Amino acid sequence: MTVPGKLITALTVSLMMLCGCAVSGMGNNNINEGMEAISRQEYEQAMTAFARAQANGEDQRLTYRGMGIAHMGLGKYEEAESDFLNALSCSNGLIRKVDYDINYYLAMAQCKTGDYDGAIDTYNAILDLNEKAADAHYLRGRVELLKNDRDAAIADFDRAVELKGGDYDLYINIYEGLTASGFKSEAEGYIRKALQKNGKMTKYQSGMFAYYLGNYDEARSYLESARESGDSDPVILYLGRSYEALGDVNYAATLYSDYIDKGNAGASIYNELGLIRLKKGEYDDALKAFQGGMELNDPSYSQSIMFNEAVTYEYLYDFKKAAVLMKEYLDKYPDDEEAQREYVFLSTR
Repeated sequence: MTVPGKLITALTVSLMMLCGCAVSGMGNNNINEGMEAISRQEYEQAMTAFARAQANGEDQRLTYRGMGIAHMGLGKYEEAESDFLNALSCSNGLIRKVDYDINYYLAMAQCKTGDYDGAIDTYNAILDLNEKAADAHYLRGRVELLKNDRDAAIADFDRAVELKGGDYDLYINIYEGLTASGFKSEAEGYIRKALQKNGKMTKYQSGMFAYYLGNYDEARSYLESARESGDSDPVILYLGRSYEALGDVNYAATLYSDYIDKGNAGASIYNELGLIRLKKGEYDDALKAFQGGMELNDPSYSQSIMFNEAVTYEYLYDFKKAAVLMKEYLDKYPDDEEAQREYVFLSTR
């Protein structure tokens, strides 16, 4: 059996934060309703609203855009790609902000389907129109990492930092991408670049930089201070990880559990709690945490949690259920070699 000691995360970007925006213009009531449903992560309800929008002749481009976002939330990435292409086909030839937005979503969908070359082509198209689009450079770099093209990724990250050097979260995102791809020393270089800027950082950002440099006591102090302004998923997640790194795993688990009990926790917290429970051999509690995370339908963590849930059933010796879940996982993520090995093992039990 393989303990999932790492998160299995797909490429995630801040674009999904845009999806709750209302649509301007009269006569787009169903589109607005669909976007509001997306902001609540009620993707099936959103699709119903967009179907009404189509039937009522509401803005086609915005309808297809909304359908694509909803399909992304449902994990139907090929359908989402088709929706975004349809949305772009509705253009009158004049480039508007919404066209850039749709292209970013299209690239995300292409990446999710494993079409990395297509995603890069889409980012290239964005940069052909606006070479100073820092987000496009950063996101293209993330895809280049998935293609194991380190040099191209570094070049894009450097350009993104050049264009948007005051955005400390950008350094954090670059660090995470490089680290996940095995380029730890290069990742730490970006953290040092950020610290050399001597700009004003939030307590959270200072805590993150300290955590990534292995200064866990300092990270804990900064992140505890950040909580004074209010709890949030990122603050709680990395505060818990800081306590874990300092050896206080039980407190980290309590921190996550208490935060979940408040009712505002996202999928990342459920997943992290599940991983701690799994490592401690508390398999029933781990399963409960993963299942709670799955119910949130967060595209950023659905892959990770889906895999972890299947492995937890394996540890509970429910090999039949584990095999079924791993097969469902592979149907959605067929290129995961670790999952392929797990499924072969489970199929023989």
